[in-house]
Amino acid sequence: MPRMKVASWNVNSLNVRLPHLGDWLGASAPDIVALQETKLEDARFPIDALHALGYHSVFSGQKTYNGVALLTRAPVRDVVTDIAGLVDPQRRILAASVGDSALGPEQVLRVVNLYVVNGQSVGSEKYAYKLDWLAKVHDYLAAELQRFPQMIVLGDFNIAPDDRDVHDPAAWHEQILCSSAERAALAQLHALGLHDSFRLFEQEAGLYSWWDYRMGAHRRNLGLRIDLILVSDALRARCRSATIDREPRRWERASDHTPVVVELA
Repeated sequence: MPRMKVASWNVNSLNVRLPHLGDWLGASAPDIVALQETKLEDARFPIDALHALGYHSVFSGQKTYNGVALLTRAPVRDVVTDIAGLVDPQRRILAASVGDSALGPEQVLRVVNLYVVNGQSVGSEKYAYKLDWLAKVHDYLAAELQRFPQMIVLGDFNIAPDDRDVHDPAAWHEQILCSSAERAALAQLHALGLHDSFRLFEQEAGLYSWWDYRMGAHRRNLGLRIDLILVSDALRARCRSATIDREPRRWERASDHTPVVVELA
């Protein structure tokens, strides 16, 4: 049975990382890739370069900061870049559908790409904004699941789900990315019927998706798993593997994140 490979990667500047992305697409051949922190205005998005690699592109970007994109083998439709209650100049949300709706809802895969707010520090205004942002995204996803039972929500969540996803839980206890309120907000998304695909499989310890550029963090594996692929109830049984591809983090001028991948039957 053929499989579908879906990936997420915070590239931390597509302009800088486009050669890395091209190499990785050629080697890994995913069907769908969600990108975060493209940091490109829409007029500068490399549509032609990615089309030459076999991918359609939809994107929502801004200069210098943020920016999200979806690369797909098949064309997409019903693209959304802003959600009810959250019309935001920060380009952090991109949703689209893949598949033929004429064949029924079970043939449509809804893909929601999120670049979740970092939050700066616990108790700050940006932290409060992050929690409010997540609450609005929760309400949007609850409604979307009624329309699209087969849904993947993926991206840079800027939340380590639990202490297994943190290299030093004591040092990160109640710090940004690991605070109880952030984890509770993520748990609310799980409660909608969205499952962390990585945890559907037995995984070894010490697997992370982000490492700071400082203090030799990658070499010492001082990381966090904050890049997630959530799958709906309807997709859970189709999951065949969930992995983190650490290799691109070893490359020269690497992003501080590395791709995460799920394979579906």
